[in-house]
Amino acid sequence: MYTATVSTKGWIVIPKAYRQKYGLEPGQKVQVVDYGGGLSIVPLMEEPIEAGFGALRRFGGSDSWTEALLKERGEEFTREEREN
Repeated sequence: MYTATVSTKGWIVIPKAYRQKYGLEPGQKVQVVDYGGGLSIVPLMEEPIEAGFGALRRFGGSDSWTEALLKERGEEFTREEREN
């Protein structure tokens, strides 16, 4: 555990071991998150869109969630029509 002292400007030093562990470089942006009892420092991605690209891609079948949802809804509709 590390204890930091807040400077008069509100600065704290992130220990070298943590900077290395989380890949923090000089000039990199971080987000300070208030959890209502504690603060977290979260590194921001330089290219969040690029980093998240494909994260929601389906495994197998269509690559489009929209197509998959429309297909599923069509199948539900057909089942409902048969029941009525």
